Amino acid sequence: MISFASFPVPSQNETQGMTRHHPDVEDDIDMDEGFEEGFHRLTSPGEPLTSSQAFMRGHGTYIDNDEVISSVAGTVERVNKLISVRAVRSRYNPEVGDLVVGRITEVQPRRWKVDANSRQDAVLMLSSVNLPGGVQRRKLESDELQMRTFFEEGDLLVAEVQAFFADGAMSLHTRSLRYGKLRNGQLVTVPPALIRRLKSHFLSLPCGVDLILGLNGYIWASKHVKQSEQEGEEAFDAEAVYSNKNDDIDDATRLAISRVSNIIRILAAHFIPLTDTLLLDAYEWAVEQEGDVKDLLQADIGDAMIATIAARD
Repeated sequence: MISFASFPVPSQNETQGMTRHHPDVEDDIDMDEGFEEGFHRLTSPGEPLTSSQAFMRGHGTYIDNDEVISSVAGTVERVNKLISVRAVRSRYNPEVGDLVVGRITEVQPRRWKVDANSRQDAVLMLSSVNLPGGVQRRKLESDELQMRTFFEEGDLLVAEVQAFFADGAMSLHTRSLRYGKLRNGQLVTVPPALIRRLKSHFLSLPCGVDLILGLNGYIWASKHVKQSEQEGEEAFDAEAVYSNKNDDIDDATRLAISRVSNIIRILAAHFIPLTDTLLLDAYEWAVEQEGDVKDLLQADIGDAMIATIAARD
């Protein structure tokens, strides 16, 4: 037997104490708190953000005593009614199509484990790399036995995020001729938040230095390679692509690579997002100083460079 129970209708006095919000109604929203659409400001852990019940809490926040409070140090962001805080320093959060620079940490059957500055190691499958004999060639058992001739522990590579596994690990691929093992340069690590999503993350500076801006915060600075040497199926040379030996680099190029790397470290220390124009201005200023490359890392010189660049902007 089914019985129905009726609930008492709230009285008028009780309904007056209840707060209801319609998506199109801005009830008691304090817009003077600095949460206009698209507004960004810095906050610290434990700082109250808003007490308005019209907002929803997002990542990096929690609610205490009807207040939305920041749980991390970062930038406050608002999207419609959602308030969130993007942490200043956090692990890289990958997306499909991202360009990343990583380091091989382990060689496993038919796959490599790659440190990509994320929450867990990425995976590069043997079927997702270019091998001698053509891009579309099937991977054989002989290829699996020679995996360390292609990538071994400690090798650096640039790849693209292809997909994600069930456990959240990202799957990489190096099928493009612009991807693969990295040589003739050095690695610079910066917070991932400083790398913006650009149309191209391969930059060629006039000083003869090529930059690969990995969205995971790993930047590769190397000597310039002509565009014709990077593209074209006919130019695919397995020995050169998977070689562990660097090319001959003249002293001027070595100085340029070191100078660009130190400039990136200075900009990262001041938490300034990296752009090609900013790097060019900083490089021109560093050349005008006519000092040693290592002197750029001194605090006073770094502060002077940042002040000069800021004045130009």
